[in-house]
Amino acid sequence: MGKRSKQKNREAAVETTEGTVGPRQPCPCGSGRRYKACHGAAGGPAPVFVARPFDGYAGECDLIALRELVPAATAPLKLKEGDRTVRLCSLLPGGAPAMVRDSGDVWLGLQVQHNYGDPSRDLGAALAKALDAPEGIVGMTEAPAADAPRLQDLVVDEPLEVTVHDGFAYWIDDVEDKSPEMVAALEQANDAAMPTAKLTGVDSAYWTNVGTKEHLRWIMPQPEDELLSALARLHAAGKTSLVEGGRLVGMFRAHGVLVPVWDIPVGTGPEPLEDPADQFAKDLAAALSDDSELTSEERSARTGLAGRQVTIR
Repeated sequence: MGKRSKQKNREAAVETTEGTVGPRQPCPCGSGRRYKACHGAAGGPAPVFVARPFDGYAGECDLIALRELVPAATAPLKLKEGDRTVRLCSLLPGGAPAMVRDSGDVWLGLQVQHNYGDPSRDLGAALAKALDAPEGIVGMTEAPAADAPRLQDLVVDEPLEVTVHDGFAYWIDDVEDKSPEMVAALEQANDAAMPTAKLTGVDSAYWTNVGTKEHLRWIMPQPEDELLSALARLHAAGKTSLVEGGRLVGMFRAHGVLVPVWDIPVGTGPEPLEDPADQFAKDLAAALSDDSELTSEERSARTGLAGRQVTIR
């Protein structure tokens, strides 16, 4: 075997530890290039890719929902130090990382155009920068320093109190004199917002209407292997439909957690999902506590579910 082939094989065989990415894997920044030719290149930013950036944070699942799935939503954040008002937003105008309002309140954006490998550190850096910035938009044009604070370092570890909005009126809800340009921009943004609602009886489950279909997308924090086996048990037992005509169609993988997705008959809406979702949560808890071997039918169901995963981040 030639030296070049040996080197190639050594690179391919690099085992990644949790929170890192191998040199021949796709770069997590989304460029489409291999890590070694992008952020892993000599002289490049070389950020550390964190597979589950919000692990351990009480608001992890809802934060992921607002970052990846929910068009318009907000939640207050409480700082560990200081009494500034901080508002977490699914999206800010122009995809801005943060804004400082006239009042001095800080708004922190989740759906942004940058990704430096650790979204928690990106958010922490944007928040820290905004806390020291004057009124206006706060940008992120370069990767935060390796020792920059992460979001969990700056905010109190507690569940998020999410408010889902019909559109993006929250962008200007603190503006008294709204210009025609503001209103026009808001109307344009609202046209792209799909109706969404958060279920009230279970954690981190979001109904949405995409026009031709309705979906329930439920962000779940359990370890992937355990969750997949539990879902397989319920699927094999015929307990995953939620409502008549509904079906578990697959799942997203986002920031280290799984997001099971159901197709729901058009016209159902979120309210009829509350009781079935509550029962499903109880059934899932029981399935997660079952440590017996999977049956052949359950193994088949697990294989089918594993084959219907799409990685978002």
